[in-house]
Amino acid sequence: MLKRVAAIFGSLVMATCVHAQEPETPQAATVSPLTSRAVMTGDQVIRILDETVDWYRMLGVQQQSATQPSDLLILYANRQAADRVVSLVFEVARANAELLSSQAELQEQAAPDAANLPQVLQRDQRDLDARKTAIEAEMAAARRQVAGAESEERSALQARIAELQSELDLLNARGNLMNHMMELAHETDANGSGVSALKEHINAIAASIPAANAMTEMGAEDAQLGSDATLPAEQLGARRTGIWDLGANVLRIRSKLATIAEVNGRTEQLQQTFTQVRAMPEQQIEMLSARGDALAARPAGSDAAELKAARDEYDTIAWLFSQTSSILVPLTKAGVLLDQYRSNLDSWRDATRSQLVTALKTLATRVAFLLLLLGAVFAVGEVWKRAVFGYVQEARRRQQLIFIRRIVLWAIAVVIIAIAFATEASSFATFAGLLTAGIAVAMQSVLVSIVGYFFLIGRYGLRVGDRVQVAGVTGEVVELGLVRLHLMELGPQYGLTGRVVAFANSVVFQAAGGIFKEIPGISLTWREVTLAIPVDADYAATKERLLAAAERVLDDYRDELDRQTRELKKTSTSGSERKTQAQVQLRFSMDAIEATVRYPVPRQRAAEVEERMSRALLDAISAR
Repeated sequence: MLKRVAAIFGSLVMATCVHAQEPETPQAATVSPLTSRAVMTGDQVIRILDETVDWYRMLGVQQQSATQPSDLLILYANRQAADRVVSLVFEVARANAELLSSQAELQEQAAPDAANLPQVLQRDQRDLDARKTAIEAEMAAARRQVAGAESEERSALQARIAELQSELDLLNARGNLMNHMMELAHETDANGSGVSALKEHINAIAASIPAANAMTEMGAEDAQLGSDATLPAEQLGARRTGIWDLGANVLRIRSKLATIAEVNGRTEQLQQTFTQVRAMPEQQIEMLSARGDALAARPAGSDAAELKAARDEYDTIAWLFSQTSSILVPLTKAGVLLDQYRSNLDSWRDATRSQLVTALKTLATRVAFLLLLLGAVFAVGEVWKRAVFGYVQEARRRQQLIFIRRIVLWAIAVVIIAIAFATEASSFATFAGLLTAGIAVAMQSVLVSIVGYFFLIGRYGLRVGDRVQVAGVTGEVVELGLVRLHLMELGPQYGLTGRVVAFANSVVFQAAGGIFKEIPGISLTWREVTLAIPVDADYAATKERLLAAAERVLDDYRDELDRQTRELKKTSTSGSERKTQAQVQLRFSMDAIEATVRYPVPRQRAAEVEERMSRALLDAISAR
């Protein structure tokens, strides 16, 4: 397609376009393509720019890791070096783009074919512009002459002006066509417009990196960086001493070391890239120096053409030497800056390792102190346990003390661990207060039941096997837990019903409730029987007979009744003692006379005693 465009365009413009003779540039054809070649291709320039920009963006990672004042100083030095390195790399890219542009023009002069069509079109456009300028100047001079010319001369001048105007119109039409052809050539060109595209790409990348254009000032940005970065260090060094925070600090320092190692590796890779790129301009500098020495050693000629050619070659070599030096010198400076950059990273790594050692020692000290405290607490707990087993003989009391010991030990251990792991004492106190208030509200009933447990295990408290009455339920204690009390229900005749009743320990605090418990070793209860006495009976004799009948029944259980009576006397503090013998009381009414017989009964044999007592009393009433 490009060859067809070139052929059409050539047939249109070659007949009328006169190429203007322009002074030759230092990149003239007197220099061979070998001496004017660029050190990098366009793709290599873009690759080294991308690699440098990616490396430059590692400053953000370093900024996140800088938490100490010394880190900020190193970060400042690294930012200055990185800004300068990026600026130098863009200088290298622009200088190499100029060499690529010169190389493209030399290729155009050497082979002006369809592949170099954009350059050919640009050259022809310049020729057309020069021709149009000359025609316009000639027309302006002819118009000035028309004013003072004779009639015949005026006619000739007007005819000349019309001819020049027609030629100018033709040049304008061909200029429009050439503009369209240049647009089409630039859209389809992969070689001639490559240098322009490369320069635009370089400028686009430079616009996204301020350091590519000039050295940036570390002003308000650095001040903000310092204020943000020193705050964590202040907190870590001044207030935060909990194990949790110390462990997090160790992890942060290890992460910082990993970041420094990664940045150092990326910097080393960039150094190797610069070293590889620097080899080509060094070779070209040596080649240009050798060529200049060879020209200087060549005998001077007297011919003007030879002198002009030698001068042009000197100018071209000087220009190429300057352009190549503008690549080599920034690369060398960048290499020196990268050495300094890596030296800063080495200093940062050494300082960070010292911080890691210090943090590990602090963490180990806190952990050792925590373990020592816990060891002391559990040692005291072991002494407590041995003392309980050595000096407390009652199994029930021993069990209670061991249970209290377990609660106290674990409560103290939890508090010590919480304080050791807490970041700040004030925050721990606030957290503990809020947590305690929340637990107290949410678990109010449970906490009251736990407190009630300690009341239930007191001196006159409950134990497994006791018979108690709670809220109208009589039963035998089968389990006494920290929160609940379980009873095996007893029937009216104190037989097991097979049902287990559970009560919260908080029942001891209920105003309408109450717990009735037998004294250990005592199961004595009183029974009462009411009998009707005939109206014609001898009341005194009947009372005597009833009392005697009741005593005869109780004589078979006298030993058990006396034993329980003595136990009651030991427990009672008033010194009074209820007689464990039958009592008969007469009560007169309008219709009859009733005799009420009260007698003690061992609870475990209550049914047997009641049956015998009822039979004996009936026999006593029937006897006359």
